[in-house]
This record gives sequence, structure tokens and C-alpha cells, in this order.
Amino acid sequence: MEEYAREPCPWRIVDDCGGAFTMGAIGGGIFQSIKGFRNSPVGMRHRLRGSMTAVKTRAPQLGGSFAVWGGLFSMIDCGMVKVRGKEDPWNSITSGALAGAILAARNGPMAMVGSAAMGGILLALIEGAGILLTRFASTQFPTGPQFADDPNQLQPPPFSDYRQFQ
Repeated sequence: MEEYAREPCPWRIVDDCGGAFTMGAIGGGIFQSIKGFRNSPVGMRHRLRGSMTAVKTRAPQLGGSFAVWGGLFSMIDCGMVKVRGKEDPWNSITSGALAGAILAARNGPMAMVGSAAMGGILLALIEGAGILLTRFASTQFPTGPQFADDPNQLQPPPFSDYRQFQ
């Protein structure tokens, strides 16, 4: 699968950690700017200042939380690749479930089970969507000869036919 043509495993952890931080910081910045704007006192100056304060305060924290999840997910994924000897969607699904369970360990076994189920289901949906998109794209743009039924159409015309176009 082309989806798994990524960085080799030790570098994948750093790459995914950075990508998760970026995604969390940008998404958190957008969300916190709206939240800070709505929760500030009336007046455009106060609302803009409240929005910027919320972004400066919370967006880096959200980015850090995403980075921890992304790094843990990638470490587990690399471990699964090493143990199983193959790279497939089951590694990602299992990694998502285990990352959710590990991050919820401080809240007890019931929270671990719930977070593991949510992580596994979320990654299964993402992997399933990726597989469906790959299959749809491969049927949309077929490769290979298009006139395979009639072998005469695959051969070029004789040289004499080219002279009439000059």
C-alpha cells in the first residue's frame, strides 16, 4: 500500500510527534480564538484581546497534548511493526487503542477500557476511510492498456500510413 511508504521507524516517531503538535496547535488556536472572543466582555478591543490571550494560553497546551498522543501512538506502532514483521491497518488500530489506554491509566481501569475502545474505533474508522478512498481512486483511474480485447488496436500502424500526414 502506498499509505505505508513513510519514514523508517525511529524517524517516524519524531515526524508524527511534530505533525501532531502542529495539528493540535493550529486546531487549538482556531478553537480557542473563537472561545476567547465569545467569553470576553462586550467591545471589539476587549474581545480581540480576550481571543489572543486564550490562544496564547491554551493553544500550546493543546499542541503538547496532541504531541504526546502522537509520539506514544508512533512508538507503539513501530513496536508492532517490529514484533509482527508487517505493516498493515491492524497495527494502527491496535496502537490507537493502546495509546488511549496508556494515557487514561491514571483514571483507573474503567477509563482505560473506555479510552482504548474510543482510540481503536477512531483509528478503525480512519483506516477504513483510507482503504475505501484508495479503492475508489484505483477504480476511478485504471492503469494498463485500454483496448486489451482487440490486440490489433495495440499495434502501431505501418510506416506507410505515417507518410500521408507529412
